[in-house]
Amino acid sequence: MIEKTDLQYEKTVLIGIVTREQDADKLEEYLDELEFLTYTAGGEVVKRFSQKMDMPNPKTFIGTGKMEEVREFVKEHEIGAVIFDDELTPAQQKNVEKILKCKILDRTGLILDIFAQRAQTSYARTQVELAQYEYLLPRLAGMWTHLERQRGGIGMRGPGETEIETDRRIVRDKIALLKKKLETIDRQMEVQRGNRGQLVRVALVGYTNVGKSTLMNVISKSEVFAENKLFATLDTTVRKVVIRNLPFLLTDTVGFIRKLPTQLVESFKSTLDEVREADLLLHVVDISHPNFEEHIDSVNQILREIDTLDKPTLMVFNKIDAYRPEEIDDDDLVTERTSAHYSLKEWKKTWMNRMGDDVLFISAINKENMEDFRRKVYEAVRQIHITRFPYNNFLYPEYDKYGKEQQ
Repeated sequence: MIEKTDLQYEKTVLIGIVTREQDADKLEEYLDELEFLTYTAGGEVVKRFSQKMDMPNPKTFIGTGKMEEVREFVKEHEIGAVIFDDELTPAQQKNVEKILKCKILDRTGLILDIFAQRAQTSYARTQVELAQYEYLLPRLAGMWTHLERQRGGIGMRGPGETEIETDRRIVRDKIALLKKKLETIDRQMEVQRGNRGQLVRVALVGYTNVGKSTLMNVISKSEVFAENKLFATLDTTVRKVVIRNLPFLLTDTVGFIRKLPTQLVESFKSTLDEVREADLLLHVVDISHPNFEEHIDSVNQILREIDTLDKPTLMVFNKIDAYRPEEIDDDDLVTERTSAHYSLKEWKKTWMNRMGDDVLFISAINKENMEDFRRKVYEAVRQIHITRFPYNNFLYPEYDKYGKEQQ
C-alpha cells in the first residue's frame, strides 16, 4: 500500500531592493505578493533578502557582500531556486547563476511559469508559449553557455554559423510561427464574437485573486474553476446570463497584476479584446486586501493602455466578509489614524461616494448583497439594451422608446 504524502514544495529564496522609488514598506508588500506567486507555482519561501541601493547593480542586481550572504545561505540550506522581485537583464541572470549555482528566476519568469501550469486550452497554451519564447530569446547565451563555439567537422564547413546563432534563428522562427497561429485563432474568435448576436456584453475585470471566477459561478450558476491562488483562471470564459427577463453575455477574463510582463500583455491580446468589445465592465476589487486602492490603479493603468477606461463601469467591492480594519489601542497616543483603520461605512463616505450608484459591496462566496448586485447589473444592462434597441421597449414598460422613465 502506497502511503499518502503531502505535496513537496521546492525551497526558494526571495530577493528585492529598497530604492528611491520603492521604500521598505513597498518592498515588503511586493515580496508578500511574490511569495504568494511562489506558492502558486509550487515553491516554499525559506527566507527573504533585501538591500538598500540607489539603483540595481548592473552585474549582479544586488551588491557583492549581500550576494555572498545569499550564496552561503543557498549552499547551507540546499535552496532549489532564487527569485528576484524585478526583471533581471540577461547578463545579470547569467552572472548570478554562476555565483549561486542554482535556478535563478525573476518576477517575469515566475509569472510565465505559473501561466504555463495554468493554461488549459490550446489557445491559452499558445499564448503562454509565445510569451516564453519572447522572454527566452535574449537569454539564450546565458542559458546555453556550452553552445558558444563554432560548428565544425564533415558536412559543417561553409559560411560557419555558431550554435547559439542557430538556436536564436530557431527561436525566432518559432515566435513567427506562434504569432501566425494566434492570428488564425484570433480571426476565428472574432467570428465567434460576431456570431453571438446583438446581446449586451459584460466583462469581469480586476486584479488577480479578487474573486472574479467565484462571482461568475454565482451569477451564471456555472462551474468555472476558482481557487485561492494567483492566476487560477487563464482561459477566457463566456456564459449567457439572464437576470429577470433580460439575457446578456458575461465574460470572465485573466486577472491583472502589478509589473505584468510586457510579453504577456502582448500575447494575451485576445483576452484583452474581450474587454475592449464589452459594453459594460464589472471592475471587481478585493476590499479585504490592505492595498486594494493600488490594485485599482494597476487595473486602470492596463485599461488605459487598451483604451477601455472610459467604458461604463460598475465598481464591485468583493470579500466584505473578510474585511478587517486595523485597530488602534486606546492607550496608543502615537499611531495616527489612516485609511487602514476605516470601517466599511467610513470607506463609503470617501472617494467611493462620488461614484454614486456605480459602487457595490458584496461577498460572492457568502452570496451577501447579491440581490442588490443583480438589480444594479440588470439596470445597467437594460439601459444599454434600450439605447441599442429602442423598438424593444415593450420589454420594459416603465421606460419609453428613448429609454427615459415614464411618469
